[in-house]
Amino acid sequence: MSLDLAIAARLKRTADGLVPAVVQQYDTGEVLMLAWMDDEALHRTLTTGRATYWSRSRGAYWVKGDTSGHVQHVKSAALDCDGDTILLKVDQVGAACHTGDRTCFDAGELTVTRA
Repeated sequence: MSLDLAIAARLKRTADGLVPAVVQQYDTGEVLMLAWMDDEALHRTLTTGRATYWSRSRGAYWVKGDTSGHVQHVKSAALDCDGDTILLKVDQVGAACHTGDRTCFDAGELTVTRA
């Protein structure tokens, strides 16, 4: 099976066929991570309820939590208005970041200078 043609037609992919996926905790709105999906990863995610991504570094699919136990149970998925970003709302079990942190975005805030 493959990704629903109506969904596939809405996607705007990078030159290498990928779409960024912003991952958010469904009940708190906390932004957990950003990952990449192709049509097959999105299809697997939508049909299994488990977040599946394309690893650019490994050149392979990975289901979040299969090796770490830090599973993402998908509650909803949406495309942005341009079809070039996916928003996954998940129930995160354990850490979302490969470093063991809850979120990939707690490595240090950047200073914002206001004019």
